[in-house]
Amino acid sequence: MPADNVFVDTNVLLYSFDVRDRVKRTRSRQWVSGLWEAGRGRISWQVLHEFYANAVRKIPVSATAARETVSVFTRWQPCEMTLGVIERAWYWMDMAQLSYWDGMILAAAERLGCGWLLSEDFQAGRSYEGVVDVNPFKSVPADLGLVSQ
Repeated sequence: MPADNVFVDTNVLLYSFDVRDRVKRTRSRQWVSGLWEAGRGRISWQVLHEFYANAVRKIPVSATAARETVSVFTRWQPCEMTLGVIERAWYWMDMAQLSYWDGMILAAAERLGCGWLLSEDFQAGRSYEGVVDVNPFKSVPADLGLVSQ
């Protein structure tokens, strides 16, 4: 069921590679693993672009590993950035005082029919017209009925 799908923000993917914060790395990996197992992870091209740029520049992850990761995560049905998604991002900018980039994340989650947005950058527990923010570091995959290793 689409509303059970979980849109994953860039920070979750980045922390799953970042050895500097063991707690966030472990929790991010639990989420990613649970989403793969359940087949419920969703993503956007924006997230994949941000992941690649930041993983190579800030963590650092090799360009080869970052490229392989982007390729693998395309199986999560990345949301295309269309005029409709951009217009919805503008809506969220005006209605929820989100930045343009956060508006794009939320609009993509909506476009993909996700009921959950996994991000530490929004307000945990807040519902954005049916998309509920879940802070991955204050919740566990089992909270959404995901089986995690």
